[in-house]
Amino acid sequence: MGGPFNAPEVVLDGFKERAESLTVHADRLYIGTSTGNLHVYSFGETSDSLVELVDTRKSLCRRSIDQLAYIKDVNSLLVLSEAQLTLFPSPVFSPPTPLVKTKGALCFALRTGVEYLDGDVIIPSSPGIPGKGKGVPALVTKLAVGCKRKIVLYSWRDGEPREPQEITALAHSPRAIAFVNGETLCWGHTPTDYCITSLKTSVTVDVTTPIPPVTSGSGISTMGMGALSGLGGYMTLGLGAKAKPNVTGVNDVEALIAKDNNGFLVGADGKPLRNESIDWPAPPDEIALVKPYVFAILPPGTVPASQLDSVPGASTFIATPVIEIRSSISLSPVQTIPFPPGPLTAFATVATHTIRLLTPSPSAKAPLFVVSTPLDRTAATNSGSAIWCFRMKPWNQQVDELVDAGAYADALSLLESLDSALVADKEQRHKQIRALQAVDYFRSAKYDQAIDAFLKLDVNPAKVVALYPDSIAGRLSVPQDEWIPLYGGPKPKKREQFASPPEPAAKAEDPQKPDQEGASSSVGSPPRAPTPQGSIRGVLKTGLEGLVSAAKDDDAASIRSVRRPPRPDNFHRSIETLMRYLSDRRPKIAGALSAFHITPTQSHEMPHLSTTSVEDLLNLPNAPLSALTPEELVRFAQVVDTALFKSYLLVRPGLLGPLCRVGWCEVSEVEELLREREKYQEMISLYNGRKMHGKALDLLRQLSEKESDPRDKLMPTVNYLQRLGPEHIDLIFEHSRWAFEQDRDIAFEIFTSEEVELPKGPTADFLESLDPAICARYIEFLISERGETSQEFHDRLAELYLRMTMAAKRRGDDGARRSVYERLLKFIDTTDHYSADRLFAMLPSEDLFEAKALLLGRLGRHDSALEVYVYRLQDFPKAEEYCKRVYQPGAGSPTAAVFLTLLRIYLLPGPAAPPAASLLPPALELISRHSPRLDPVATLQLLPPLVTAQDVGAFLLEALREPLFDTRVVRNVAKARQEQVARRLIALQSKRVRITESRICPQCHKRLGGSVIAVHAPHGEVTHYQCREAFARKQKEARI
Repeated sequence: MGGPFNAPEVVLDGFKERAESLTVHADRLYIGTSTGNLHVYSFGETSDSLVELVDTRKSLCRRSIDQLAYIKDVNSLLVLSEAQLTLFPSPVFSPPTPLVKTKGALCFALRTGVEYLDGDVIIPSSPGIPGKGKGVPALVTKLAVGCKRKIVLYSWRDGEPREPQEITALAHSPRAIAFVNGETLCWGHTPTDYCITSLKTSVTVDVTTPIPPVTSGSGISTMGMGALSGLGGYMTLGLGAKAKPNVTGVNDVEALIAKDNNGFLVGADGKPLRNESIDWPAPPDEIALVKPYVFAILPPGTVPASQLDSVPGASTFIATPVIEIRSSISLSPVQTIPFPPGPLTAFATVATHTIRLLTPSPSAKAPLFVVSTPLDRTAATNSGSAIWCFRMKPWNQQVDELVDAGAYADALSLLESLDSALVADKEQRHKQIRALQAVDYFRSAKYDQAIDAFLKLDVNPAKVVALYPDSIAGRLSVPQDEWIPLYGGPKPKKREQFASPPEPAAKAEDPQKPDQEGASSSVGSPPRAPTPQGSIRGVLKTGLEGLVSAAKDDDAASIRSVRRPPRPDNFHRSIETLMRYLSDRRPKIAGALSAFHITPTQSHEMPHLSTTSVEDLLNLPNAPLSALTPEELVRFAQVVDTALFKSYLLVRPGLLGPLCRVGWCEVSEVEELLREREKYQEMISLYNGRKMHGKALDLLRQLSEKESDPRDKLMPTVNYLQRLGPEHIDLIFEHSRWAFEQDRDIAFEIFTSEEVELPKGPTADFLESLDPAICARYIEFLISERGETSQEFHDRLAELYLRMTMAAKRRGDDGARRSVYERLLKFIDTTDHYSADRLFAMLPSEDLFEAKALLLGRLGRHDSALEVYVYRLQDFPKAEEYCKRVYQPGAGSPTAAVFLTLLRIYLLPGPAAPPAASLLPPALELISRHSPRLDPVATLQLLPPLVTAQDVGAFLLEALREPLFDTRVVRNVAKARQEQVARRLIALQSKRVRITESRICPQCHKRLGGSVIAVHAPHGEVTHYQCREAFARKQKEARI
């Protein structure tokens, strides 16, 4: 049987007296009768236990026992009879102790809980959190008694009685009462009027409830007796009973009250705490609570038989009483049982029994008892009443059944209301059900709610991606009927057809084909799981509304068939939500990887995603990223980036670039998708980011075939190769060959990149294998642009020039030979970083004489170099230029006599020299132009006898003006002048003047005496110092 309770079972049958009250404590069941008798039965917690009569107390009370309860603190049975409460000690039930202040009692409520004493202040324990209060804990039992116009409160703290408290002068008399919490009471005085009383302040306020909407249940309750007369006279049996208020405590913050056919959950302030309320098909006869479920006895003829799975399609009402069980958390029905239970009860036409809940809400662990009595007096006399027991299933079983039924919200609510001690692995089960609920959200197209749950639960990204079709998930994609098992839920008993989010390229639907999905699919709302046997889901449609709903549905169906709203694009909505999920995971996974010093640039070093099986990927743990190993984090990163790449490709292709360049995307799963969409640039970036440079270069070569312009054809490949480092040198050489075949100038740019520097030796070897001219150009680039100074490359360049020159000569290509030879000469003449003797040894003996001359000069053999210029080349101007270039004056300079050497070669020719007559003119020209650089004596000695003085007249004049002669004359004149000045100074310094007492100043004609004097040149006149200027002017005027 579906639902939180097992099928009710008869624990006591044939009870001949009329039971008026009932309670249970430990292993004892107490039944009070209308005649005041008390029957005590043994009672076991399991269904196999037998109920046996233990004791019978005849006439325990003179009249009917209206209500029973057991107070454990005083180990006594509390009895309400004759409007008076009495305590009967167990097990002898004597002597009785009347509670004298409870005269006129109408009802009572009992509550036991832990309170904390902080000084004189009592702090109740926090709801659902035992032990949270501060102070000394104490077990407190409170008894609230509703009397005529007053409430009396008895209490026991740790078994010790406390002073009773009375709240008097009430406006009404409580007829049903319950604790909201330890300090607040909720009580009713009529079936529709309730109040809230505070035990601290003794203030009473009326409960205010909103006006309920007109619903199916309210329709039944307000139609009156005559309106249902056509449905069977038996219905008057249930509705004719006198109504009474119904109230029960639900938890420590709210109580449930029944008003007509509505149930409201009110708080300590007398106002509803929830927007939702219970909508029963009719006003319940009685209600009770077995946490967290609310029991309600509904009258006969008020519940449609169509609401039971056992009678699908029935349009009548159940003629017997019905017990409806609802969750106090969600307020939705979880189990509905016609009474007495049986397979044919729902088809009965007449009610045969009455049922009563004769006990207030039991404790959390206690079962609930229902008394059924035949309506027929004869049958009641002969058979008696039967007492039925409702036993709750284990909590784990209840949660499992809710999960099996797909009621994940109810399962979560139930699990959250339970203590961890009652459910094994509560936290883990909570996470699992949350994940299943998220899958249900996803299947119902509530993508944002689903993704938010996946993020909060740290679900394995592979499982999230698996919910998507092949275009996103690839080989990870899982069919919808396997989603729930994938997340740890039960396997479906039979295959349920759910629609997947449609593929972007899905075929158009046939307009003639009816819509098979209806309103429930993965992009709308999913079909509900089968209703458990004996349970009701959703809001019940009862009363006359149920009878006329078919006509309304037909009209609505005709309208819908004409105008159907456009179906939402759930596929793209789901992709957008997935991108939000993946974008959240991606930086967090990258941060977790960075803790292990792993970056996306190392993605090519990690095992590919394709090497891991789907099963291993889906079995990766659902755990925080900080708890994962580096291998698991890498797998997460690969799954996330691959799915994000495919998502971008479908809906936001403009965002592919950054993901291609840096990331963990699995190339094998996306490269064909990019190729189909001709996203070649993205493919190249993807290959480059994963270090798959060979594939990228092959693709660039394929694309180059579509271009006609050489630069457009080659530059993409050139640019790509320029960015590769030395570790890819072989790949660079391999893919640059075809570029050189197309255009060597463009291809040469590969090796002149400023971004990276390739190893010079291997690069030169490769280029030389292509063409020595390219290698020479490369070494020239190294020397001129990179400042290469090593002898190795300079020697190699000189050797290349030499080989190229000789090869051009052999080919007969004079132009190429001349061009390369000039480059060789310039290189030899302008650089010093090569081995001159090595190169000289490589030169041919009968060719390249100018190069030989330059090399001889580099070796310091200037005479041999000049002989080559004069004798071999007979190029006298170059010989003279050579002398100018190497000449360094000075006594210690090895080239100070280079001009004299050239002159000697001219005038003293060797055996290989041309005729002497042809060498004399350049010798005389050399003497005339460079006479200052020639030693006069040595030059005159070299001149042949036939050379006249006129031929060397300019040389002779210049020789006479040589710097040595000029220097001696100037030095002697200067010396004589210095001596003359010195003698004059001595003569002037030797002169004296004599000042006597009678010497007079020639200017003022006064006696000089001891005054300051001035001596005037050149005759030595002596004047006063103050007269000096006037006397000087006078002398000057006299000279003029």
